[in-house]
Amino acid sequence: MTPVTRVRGTTAAGAGKTAPPARGGSGTRPGGAPRRTSGARRAPYLFLLPAAALFLLFFALPVGYALDLSLRRVEVKGLGLGKGAREEVWAGLSNYTDALTDPELAAGALRVLGYGLIVVPVMLGLALLFALMLDADRVRGRSFTRLAIFLPYAVPGVIAALLWGFLYLPDVSPLHFALGELGLPEPDLLDGGALYVALANIAVWGGTGFNMIVIYTALRAIPAEVYEAARLDGCSQLQIALRIKIPMVAPSLVLTFFFSVIATLQVFSEPTTLKPLTNSVPTTWSPLMKVYEDAFVRGDIHSAAATAVVVAAVTLVLSFGFLRIANSRTRQGETR
Repeated sequence: MTPVTRVRGTTAAGAGKTAPPARGGSGTRPGGAPRRTSGARRAPYLFLLPAAALFLLFFALPVGYALDLSLRRVEVKGLGLGKGAREEVWAGLSNYTDALTDPELAAGALRVLGYGLIVVPVMLGLALLFALMLDADRVRGRSFTRLAIFLPYAVPGVIAALLWGFLYLPDVSPLHFALGELGLPEPDLLDGGALYVALANIAVWGGTGFNMIVIYTALRAIPAEVYEAARLDGCSQLQIALRIKIPMVAPSLVLTFFFSVIATLQVFSEPTTLKPLTNSVPTTWSPLMKVYEDAFVRGDIHSAAATAVVVAAVTLVLSFGFLRIANSRTRQGETR
């Protein structure tokens, strides 16, 4: 008999034939890549479940409930006494019509517009200035200064408004006492056009630190090689700030501008807190104060819900418009 020679698991008789490829296991694909099990496919959704549940419970459902309330109204029969005298009926868009034609809401919107024209430029300008100063090479006490500028942001808005309100009040303000002793005029910051400056000062004092931290963080992320190249080209510190730092932190400036506009449209705590100190602040000074007045003073929750939806829609439209403009300008700058 001729001996049989085995070559790599095959016989000489079977030489020239290739063995069929082994089948992959249950956890691999034919190409050798691991096969994703059903549990692995469900894992991302399980991680997203808590966030989705919080979004549904604390955002989607309240918004839906507010929309439902805004489409209804209470119909009073007779004197409104007794069982069945008050009935909730379908109102359609009548609450929205009343809100959009309400002169008090329009006046509040104009006040907030004037307030925002002071707050947003001053606050972002100071935040950018402080961030550039802290990012300078030879600044001393950077950590303490950064904390001191940011600290007012940690003070609750109501406490900040009370603090500044008593500083504005002529009878108890040490500032008015010092001005009187020096024979200087004592301005009344809680009356007339000065009220806008007083309210804006509270917002600027509390919000500059947060915006400064956002811009300063973006400045610290710029590579040091960029500054070294600019110095080799003969650029001064001012030129570096104007031509390198500010353009490179433009996305952070857009972000802070976006947040500042939203906060301005939602101003509530400052005028509400100062209202007991002066007669110059009406109960409907801002749109959100109008919502509070309708819901909890007049007891008209349906009209308040419609006004709140209008304010939210205006905020959404303005925010979306600002973002579109900023993104379009960013793309134009990248294509140049």
